[in-house]
Parts: sequence; structure tokens; C-alpha cells
Amino acid sequence: MQKLQENEKRSYKKKQYWVAPYLKDRPEHSFYHVSIPKLTIEDGVRFHNYFRMSATQMEELLLIVGPLLIKETVIREPIQPKERLAITLRYLASGDSMVSMSYQYLVGVTTVCHIIRETCEAIWNSLYPLVLPPALSEKDWLEIANDFEELSNFAHCIGAIDGKHVTIQYPNNAGSTYYNYKHAHSVVLMAICDAHYVFRFVDIGAYGRRSDGGIFSNSAIGKNFNTNVMNIPKPSAVAGGRILPYCLVGDEAFPLKPYLLRPYPGKNGLTSEQDIFNYRLSRARRFIENTFGILASQWRIYRKPIIASPENVKLMVQATVCLHNWIRKDDIDKNTYVSAGMVDEINPDDPSSSTLIPVAFFTQHLEYMHHHPVPCIIAQTIESVCDHGAESKRRTLIILLYVNIYGLPYQLSYFIHKIFFISFLMTRTNS
Repeated sequence: MQKLQENEKRSYKKKQYWVAPYLKDRPEHSFYHVSIPKLTIEDGVRFHNYFRMSATQMEELLLIVGPLLIKETVIREPIQPKERLAITLRYLASGDSMVSMSYQYLVGVTTVCHIIRETCEAIWNSLYPLVLPPALSEKDWLEIANDFEELSNFAHCIGAIDGKHVTIQYPNNAGSTYYNYKHAHSVVLMAICDAHYVFRFVDIGAYGRRSDGGIFSNSAIGKNFNTNVMNIPKPSAVAGGRILPYCLVGDEAFPLKPYLLRPYPGKNGLTSEQDIFNYRLSRARRFIENTFGILASQWRIYRKPIIASPENVKLMVQATVCLHNWIRKDDIDKNTYVSAGMVDEINPDDPSSSTLIPVAFFTQHLEYMHHHPVPCIIAQTIESVCDHGAESKRRTLIILLYVNIYGLPYQLSYFIHKIFFISFLMTRTNS
């Protein structure tokens, strides 16, 4: 048996040379030594575009991460921490292959692989305590709730939750473990964000075949919410004197919980009040969608399947999440990392009403809406939408809150526009 195992061992050819000849000119011809110094001195905009951060921010990051990237000089001179960081940041920002990075920086492919893995791990270990604290105080939750109420007009919202599938190359001998409903292989990034597009809690690495609700329930975050150890503020009064709890907002993939709101399922058969509730909840939930959009826009490794093992993919996702938070917290008042047009924005022509810039189908059919007026049909009573169960009744109270007390003009406009759009499509179909 032992002889059979020895015969099955992979045979390696003796290396022709220790370092490939074209790699020996790295100090004179690699992109790091030739072009990056010019970018640093001459053009801050292109430097930011290349690394997704300014030269100053990169130096600050190097001070934090650099000590973990230092290698001892034994046989030959090692690659310096700054060059290691540059290779990793460019790989994450461009989504290019490791082979291309090898030719660009004149470093061996295997060396590039090790550098990226070690640097991502160093970024996670260094930044995680700074930008992703394991727990929030009651004061922190209240600040998040105030931001959501100010920016999305949704009271007592302490975060938006969702999952993002990170597409990966099919792992060896994985079967259908990572195969998701989008017909691709993936690991899941489950995250909760605040109203400033900052991740507050993340769970990374779940199998792509699992549902968002199941991942959240089995994660440490979900278990902490279920056992009431998250320091969530106690229910308090809102406008009108009603006592409502503080809760997360999610999509239909999540269950209805005392600390988690979800929309009413389905598109047809909903009452006007239920439809308005879904709309108001989606205005709060859009923050997590925008946050994932920012992450994928800035770190383009998310734009195509990542060619790496699931363990290394997890390290890359951890690194990008930490980098996103670290840059974003310094960027909230500057908006250079989150540029204009990257997220939903308040209409500058009517800021007092908190109306969002119209989505595509509203602008396309706006003229039709103006020339085909119909009466408002919101006339059903709250009793017609009463649900059974504690969580459902709590959701019904929130419907009452947003239809009457917290009712805003734009939600009525949304509902009328929706009716117009449906009637427009029916007219086009019938004709």
C-alpha cells in the first residue's frame, strides 16, 4: 500500500532556473518601480482610480498593515511591504487575473498568489477591530435609527440586511454545495449596513446554495439577535404615541421577526396600504443594495468569477469589506469614494419632500401619466389588512403609521404612478 501511494505521488521536474530571466529586471522595468512613482507625484486622480484610495490613505494603510507583511532576508532580498500592498490593492480593484498581475509587476505567478492571500489576511486582522466592532452600544443603535429616519423617513430602523452572492470558479469535488439559484457557484456575503453605506455586521463564506434567511438564522449575528444580546434599544413611542420596536429591514427571503421586518409577499392582490408599506420599507432597504453596488463598483473583483479556492475568496471578501469601511468612514463628508450617481439621491429640485430622483420607467412614461389622469383609489380601511400573529400585527401598526401619521406626498405619487404604469402596459398590450 505504501509503495502504491509513493507511485501515485506527483512527480516534479527539476527547476530550469531559480528566477525566470525576464523577472530579474523587476527593479528597472516593473510597473511598480516605473509608473507608480509618476502617478504618486503627477496625478492624484489617476492614482485614486488605480488603487481606489489616495496616496495619503495608502501610506496610512501601510502603517497599519505593513508590520504584518515584513519578510526576513535570508537567501535573497524579499518583496517590500509597500509593493505587496500595491499588488493586492490593484488585484482587488481591477479584478484582473493573477497571471496578468505577474506580467505587470514582474513577479512569479505563485508569488503573486501568496502575496495576495497573505496581504488580504493582514488587512482583515489589522482593520477588523477598527472598522467592524463585534458589538454596538444602545447609543450606536439610536444614532443609526436617527440616520435612517432622517434619510429614508423610516422610523426605528437600525439597519438594512441582505446577502450578496460572490461568484467563484467551481471548486474541486464540491458537487452542488456552492451552486446557487442564479446557476453559478458562489459564496455568500451576508451584511447589515447603516444609512451611510457602512457595513456594521458581516457573515462571509456561507455556501451559495443556502437561502439568505437560513444563513442569517445560523450565523453568529442571527443567533445574537435571537438571544437579545445585541444591546438593541427597547421599544419606544413614535409620532402618534404608538410604541414600536427597533428593527432591521430585509427582503422577502428573511422571516418576519420581532427585530426584523420584511415586505408583504407577492405583487398582485395587495391592498393600497400594504403596497405603500412595501414601498416605504424598500426605501429603507435600498441602502444595503446601494452598499453592495458601491463595493462591486470600487472593487471589481466582484464583477466576474474569482479564480481561487473558497478559503482564499473568503479572505479577499473580508479584505474588501474592511477596506470599504475604512475608506468610507473617512469619506462621508467628502464623497470621493462614493461618487455622484453611484447611489440613489434626493431630488435636488425638491429636497424638502425627500423624493428620490425618478427611476427609469417613471421618466420614460411621465408624459403618458400627465395626459391620462385617474382618481386616487386609496380608500380601504386598516381593518382590511390586519394580520394574525404578534409580528404581523406589529407590521399592521406600522402600516397605519406610514399611511396616516407618517404619510408623505411622495408615497401617494408613487402609488398613482404605479397604477398609471400598469394601465399603460395594459393599454400597450391590448393594442
